[in-house]
Amino acid sequence: MTTPPPQGQNPFAQGQQQPYGQPQGGNPYAQQAAPGQPGVPQQPSPYIGAPAPAPQPPRRSIKQYFRIAGFVVAALVVAGGWWASRDDAQAAAVGDCMHRGSTNDNNPDLEVVECSDAKAQYKVLAKIDGSFTSLTADKKCSDEAPDFQYAYTETGDGNNFLLCLKDK
Repeated sequence: MTTPPPQGQNPFAQGQQQPYGQPQGGNPYAQQAAPGQPGVPQQPSPYIGAPAPAPQPPRRSIKQYFRIAGFVVAALVVAGGWWASRDDAQAAAVGDCMHRGSTNDNNPDLEVVECSDAKAQYKVLAKIDGSFTSLTADKKCSDEAPDFQYAYTETGDGNNFLLCLKDK
């Protein structure tokens, strides 16, 4: 009776030599595998499973900052011009006091002032929206405020109105 050879060993391969130029063990006709091919261990990618780096925001040049500042200044100038061009007579309400800024009867340049102010000359008795001629303005003011002394009409810009005034 014979004893079986130990497991994992080939009893016939112990004394054999490999032919010249062939690697020890394995398939002598196998091609050298390139990375990424089966049989070659893969290296872990630094980008798989890790968050991608955040892209850097583009840097603004000094010209862009000047351009932005120019737009802001232009917007402020336009807003200031609009505010300065607003007629105070448009903002007047019944009970407000007014000051006449010029002596020109065609453009008296009325401005709203505090009634306690020494510059206060007129008090607004009525404000009526609409277009009026000088004849219809006097009639309308006498209907709305019988003790009025002056009628001020303003037309244009789609905001036509009549102020009925009296001396303060």
